[in-house]
Amino acid sequence: MQMAKPQTSKDSRHADIGEMSFERALKELEAIVGRLERGDVELEESINIYERGEALKDHCDRLLKQAEAKVEKLTLGSDGTPKGTEPLDPQE
Repeated sequence: MQMAKPQTSKDSRHADIGEMSFERALKELEAIVGRLERGDVELEESINIYERGEALKDHCDRLLKQAEAKVEKLTLGSDGTPKGTEPLDPQE
């Protein structure tokens, strides 16, 4: 059994991320990557936005895993008509 990680000051600084949609979080993450790649931010700000980028990436990963768990595939009967759904097995 895993214990929940205690909330750190780093987590509380990025508390707003937990309410973001996937699309909004991804858009902000892309903007952060662009700023870091251009190299036009000072060191302290680079560290801060990098940490926010990590939190955004983790949030996007969680949302993707949740969406993946909800995806189902249709199952067809021998006559070709839909007979129900079953969880998607991405290994197939």
